[in-house]
Amino acid sequence: MTPSTPDHSLQGLQARHGERYRWLLLLSVMVGTMAAVMSSTIMNVAIPDMSLHFTLGQERAQWVTSGFMVAMTVSMLTTPWLLGRFGYRRTYVACTWLLMAGGMAGGFATHYPLVLAARVAEGLAAGVLQPIPAIIILRAFQPSEQGRASGLFGMGVVLAPALGPSIGGLLVDAFGWRSIFFMVVPFCLASLWLARRYVPTTAPGGGAANARGAGLDWGGLLLASAGTLCLLNGLVALHGTESSQAFGLLGLAGGLLLAFVAWQRRALQRRLHPPATTAEPLMNLSLFADRRFAMGSIVAFIYGVALFGSTYLLPVFMQMGLGLSPSYVGSILLPAGLVLAVTIAGVGRLADHQPTHRLVSTGLLLLSLSFALMVTVDLQQPTLIIPLLVSWAILGRIGLGFILPSLNLGAMRGLDKTLIPQGASVINFLRMLGGATGVSLCGIVLEWRVAAHGARLDTGPASAGRMLAFGETFWLLSGLCALALVAAWRLRDKA
Repeated sequence: MTPSTPDHSLQGLQARHGERYRWLLLLSVMVGTMAAVMSSTIMNVAIPDMSLHFTLGQERAQWVTSGFMVAMTVSMLTTPWLLGRFGYRRTYVACTWLLMAGGMAGGFATHYPLVLAARVAEGLAAGVLQPIPAIIILRAFQPSEQGRASGLFGMGVVLAPALGPSIGGLLVDAFGWRSIFFMVVPFCLASLWLARRYVPTTAPGGGAANARGAGLDWGGLLLASAGTLCLLNGLVALHGTESSQAFGLLGLAGGLLLAFVAWQRRALQRRLHPPATTAEPLMNLSLFADRRFAMGSIVAFIYGVALFGSTYLLPVFMQMGLGLSPSYVGSILLPAGLVLAVTIAGVGRLADHQPTHRLVSTGLLLLSLSFALMVTVDLQQPTLIIPLLVSWAILGRIGLGFILPSLNLGAMRGLDKTLIPQGASVINFLRMLGGATGVSLCGIVLEWRVAAHGARLDTGPASAGRMLAFGETFWLLSGLCALALVAAWRLRDKA
């Protein structure tokens, strides 16, 4: 390196920016993650209009969300390998470019398959990006400030989906569903500028990236991808007339899951006696020997089902159940999003001093209660509809605020530092696998119950049968959150 060439390694950037560098690095990855999170949630407000434009049924329109979730879920497992092979900066910048390209391609697409392909590209990029902040927080910050860092990071990240539906609803009403895709572009541009200044070229641990290191576990990646696709296709097929096809796909998904676990076990054993080119396991099963990580993984999966299922269900409920416009839906959800941002900042500080199991259990209890109370929204009392929607949405977001900053920290604090990239990748994978399942599950249960009550799921006049179907789907989410409380309580430290 010549004297005129700036040092962009972790050590060089730390020397140049001093003590504040870790916060600048966190800000840089926060902006990119805001774009990734926004792209995962903001499409929900545009689904009814897009369905009408392409004349899609609910099942096909749902794949805009589910396809994104599948791609994001599977690509998360590749984050540790990409960071070790190419370093933080090259991985982060490449994924940000892919996310922006997917947004622009989706906005200009004239056919539904192109929209779906653009969403898959966005999902691949978002999946790699999302574990990176947790890795940075656990490696760059002291344990006494990790909660505060998680709180500040979480506050910034949730502002994107909090403001996104409101702005997105206005854009859909004014310019149509295509405008939703372009919302990620300014965030991506800002993220690329910050990455050039503050994201290091080095790999996790501060060493140089090893372009000739171990190869990617392609066998594990193929099994994980095929299993996730079979799972979601099987869930979607459950509400159709071909029940044998649905159960066949779900059975195949279970078989692929067992094959994936066996493959990862063999890969881990091979790494104990490695030749130089042996691939690192895509999912290091030794992580689950830590009780807190194992319990945190269970909570993360169920939490993902509830979070992403409700993110899909709430806008659909307000538009197809209550007949509200997209912009009105966004304005109803805005206060809850702002409350969530404030709650995360406060709970982040508590996470440095309070037991994780207590914070996570409190959050799950409030989240479960918010879903159960949604059934009190009654078409026969129109003056109470908006106040109740706002109140229960705020209650649920307060619950999320207790869970988000504390779950990852509590689950991974017992891991060795060398396992943190794998741990962050795995727990995010399980959360997103739950999310992908939750989106499909809510769509299936909703259509099933709508049909059972003799109603139709469309934007026509509201009906009692349709409202009953939405209420039963909310009860399902409430029960799942209550079930996660059992695992959450076991996150407590040993005496």
